[in-house]
Amino acid sequence: MPTADLHTHIISPDLDRYPHRPLGGKQSAWSATRPVDLDGLLRGLDAAGIEKAAVVQASTVYGFDNRYAADSLAGHEDRLIGVCSVDFVADDAIDQVKYWIDERRLAGVRIRAADGTTPVPSSTRLDDPRMDVVWAHLEARRIPVCVQMHSRDTGTLLSVLARFPRLVIALDHGARPRLDGGPPYAAAEELFALAAYEGVFLKITPVTVLRADNEPGGDSRKLIRRLVDGFGSERVAWGSNFPASKGGLPELRDLVEAAAGDLTTEEREDIFGRTAARIYPQLAA
Repeated sequence: MPTADLHTHIISPDLDRYPHRPLGGKQSAWSATRPVDLDGLLRGLDAAGIEKAAVVQASTVYGFDNRYAADSLAGHEDRLIGVCSVDFVADDAIDQVKYWIDERRLAGVRIRAADGTTPVPSSTRLDDPRMDVVWAHLEARRIPVCVQMHSRDTGTLLSVLARFPRLVIALDHGARPRLDGGPPYAAAEELFALAAYEGVFLKITPVTVLRADNEPGGDSRKLIRRLVDGFGSERVAWGSNFPASKGGLPELRDLVEAAAGDLTTEEREDIFGRTAARIYPQLAA
């Protein structure tokens, strides 16, 4: 199974062709100070020994305009898949999904319910009834959805899953679990109610690792062990968050691999390759 990175971003230097339209009206600092285009990503993947990757829409730069991610896949379909951002509450939300998935051949969809850097509209609440038609469409077609949220939003996502239990959900940055009290991370257990739904996966990134290590008494190895115990390694995958997380791709891979150091060989093989193919079958080839 090839090594797969499930969370990368790319930024084009061509502002005329790909103008910035950040979600919430505020561009992320990382995209302004250390942008990486498609060629830079491919060089980074080669340097880190990563065979496959998901290009996740940089919505803090392009909002719902997924053209650069979609255009960049041409000629790299054997290595890259794309994840688009869609306005779930728009009247034409289903048409947006069909366009980016069916016509532009992207593999998944992303929705931001919360994050630590960018204002998001209140309309992105996951259980907004206007979104039900979109959730139903994604469930029926098994289109994976990356959800940017915090573990405190677990109850809201559970209310969605109660209505659409076959959704495939990948939680960005491990859903930023609560770290109160440090190891053994009992506060993170609120997240584990989601494990009852077999289509829910965690993405472990440098954001997850550094949050744990930067807390007094924190230990990312113990956090990763706890998350894997809660979900099973077959439902945990890694992502570099490159270049949003500071550092080169080899460095970011090493960071997550070190945090996974207490896991078994089989568990690490799940996290660095096999789980990615369970979420996106296109990455299995």
